[in-house]
Amino acid sequence: MNDLTNPLGFGGSGGRKFRVPVGAIAAVITASLFAGLAVWLMVVSDPLGGEPYARARIETSDTGYARVDIATVGVKSGTGELLPPPSDSKPEAGVPVEGPTGAEVAVALPVEADTALIETSPFGPLPRVAADGRRPLDVYARPVPGFVGASPKIAIVVGDLGLSQTGTQEALAKLPPEVTLGFAPYGASLDRWTAKARQDGHELLLQVPLEPFDYPDNDPGENTLLVGKDARQNVENLHRVMGRLTTYVGIVNYMGARFTSEAAALDPVMQEIALRGLLYLDDGSSPRSVAEQSAGKFKTAFARADLVIDAIPTPNEITGRLAQLEQIARTRGLAVGVASARPATLKALAGWTSGLDGRGITLVPITAVPQQN
Repeated sequence: MNDLTNPLGFGGSGGRKFRVPVGAIAAVITASLFAGLAVWLMVVSDPLGGEPYARARIETSDTGYARVDIATVGVKSGTGELLPPPSDSKPEAGVPVEGPTGAEVAVALPVEADTALIETSPFGPLPRVAADGRRPLDVYARPVPGFVGASPKIAIVVGDLGLSQTGTQEALAKLPPEVTLGFAPYGASLDRWTAKARQDGHELLLQVPLEPFDYPDNDPGENTLLVGKDARQNVENLHRVMGRLTTYVGIVNYMGARFTSEAAALDPVMQEIALRGLLYLDDGSSPRSVAEQSAGKFKTAFARADLVIDAIPTPNEITGRLAQLEQIARTRGLAVGVASARPATLKALAGWTSGLDGRGITLVPITAVPQQN
């Protein structure tokens, strides 16, 4: 007998042949795959699984960051216990300035607005040149002692004050009076904050929102001056912002890369700033800015920042920018830096400014910077 004579599926006298259970094996494999998938879904939380993604390198620090150094700023404030306490008595209109021998010399610094420098408007008190020719730029400036001489000088402007109560309080507590403070027009209790800043001896600038290139995706805020608006509308919005504060020496742009690149839009605003006896500070963030040329047309007092100190807001980067600012001051005689009231920035500036005298550099307010007149 051979295989041809055996019935199908039988091995004849040689014994019974084994049949592979293909169906059972396939069922086991399928069940295993489903079980593995179920476990993966329970263990792995990835709602974006399968979506495109990007990787970014995160720098580490040997010293680490404190929680306060990464706090969020720029949030509109309400009322709260962090406001400067009200007082029934008026703050003294003077600050101490050290003389050449280390003795303190009293320097008058007005805390309240001079009524001769105020124009009443529907938008609030607007700055103006007094009938006798006095300008807010001069009256509200912090005097620089004559003994400063030819030593290298640095002016620092810290902005975004008035938005975060914590950030504003930290700036007033940590920064020396020679640092100029830039206030945003959107905060609460601005009169009290600015009065405290003046009492402490600081010059003030008003931050005016100007149109950036990616507006309105990136919106500087209410009453932003826009390239598409006519001159009358932009000057009116400038007045709306100006009426929020008093006792400031000038204007500094908030954003505004597009607006400051368009002379047709900027010129009427720059002319208005000059007519009201104010300084214009270009924060130096846009290489396309024509602010200096525009200021020249109207003889507007003008200054331009050399560096944004905290463009990269990490302690190492801020320290590096401050060292770079010192080098500019030693080379040119004077340098201007701008920054925001971030916790890490304030901490770095407090330590850095305390050692400037020992390094032969003088800290000066923004009005000490040479300007066009």
